[in-house]
Amino acid sequence: MDFDLTGKLLISTPSMGDRRFSHAIIYICAHSAEGAFGLVLNRPVPRLTMGTVLDQIGIACTPEREEAAVLSGGPVETQRGFVLHQGGSPVDDTAQALPEGLLLSASTDILRAIARGEGPEAWLLALGYSGWGPGQLESEIGQNAWLTCEASRSLIFDAQPGEHQWNAALRSMGVDPMSLSAVAGRA
Repeated sequence: MDFDLTGKLLISTPSMGDRRFSHAIIYICAHSAEGAFGLVLNRPVPRLTMGTVLDQIGIACTPEREEAAVLSGGPVETQRGFVLHQGGSPVDDTAQALPEGLLLSASTDILRAIARGEGPEAWLLALGYSGWGPGQLESEIGQNAWLTCEASRSLIFDAQPGEHQWNAALRSMGVDPMSLSAVAGRA
């Protein structure tokens, strides 16, 4: 492996063969010779809110947190929750440190702090994750299924996640979404 994508965004292209990842943007939490792990940032779970999730695990929630979107982080372990967050979180000593001051947690302690309004300054909750085995992501990138770019806070922590993030991610790279073709070529 010649490059490390930890802390970067993957942006699916029209060459992506897996419909589950059509127009997806994924924050890469870990990338090594053993594979990669990331969270889809622009797939809110229909009719599921933070308040519903917290209620199911017995955590009371402030009204301003109840309607926050819950994301489908990917097709793997969809019953498992992950909180990607930034800043102000002494409540979770088990959080994985990521580039640019981000943290990844699977602890209910971070959910309790968020529910009380005492948690990190920016956060998102994703159910499930996206994973790749050794060399799989590199192969998909080589097949032009993914573009990569820097991960801006505005793309990661969008208050209204959805399709517009894919367009914004492409535009952040200077790519017009309408100019992408499903036919890949090499010069």
